[in-house]
Amino acid sequence: MYHATVPVFRHYLGQMAGIVDKAGREAMTAQIADSLTASQHFASAAGYTLRIACPLAGRSVPDLPTALAPRMAVARATLGAMKPAEFDGAADRIISHRAGFTDLQQPAHDFVFLYGLPNFFFHVTMGYASLRASGITLGKGDFDGFHGYPPEFSFDGSL
Repeated sequence: MYHATVPVFRHYLGQMAGIVDKAGREAMTAQIADSLTASQHFASAAGYTLRIACPLAGRSVPDLPTALAPRMAVARATLGAMKPAEFDGAADRIISHRAGFTDLQQPAHDFVFLYGLPNFFFHVTMGYASLRASGITLGKGDFDGFHGYPPEFSFDGSL
């Protein structure tokens, strides 16, 4: 469970920090339709990292700063302090949590793969999409840190 969560969350928190830096603070108010703002989506994603990893590690979820940059930094540092051994037995845990106004109890596998990771990536993607829709130039490499395309490359729909 450690390897499915902590390194993934730390990587994408780093990518989010880069996106926020590239877009600029004023762009964080961008939103799609009546969705949350980009800042709120990224803040939610940062919160999800600890809402998922902490129960798996047998830890309480700490309070996070409300300001986006410190929130992401604290989440990343908290995750960085977690050790794989803390997750021993995590796969056998039943995680009790709330999804909106719904109380849930899920086996750890479902909690991570059907709830946690999808919600984390939903918020990262919506924050990214909000910025793109507002005209901020971001590419797939900004999102995942792996893809690279030459400046003259154009998506033609054949991928």
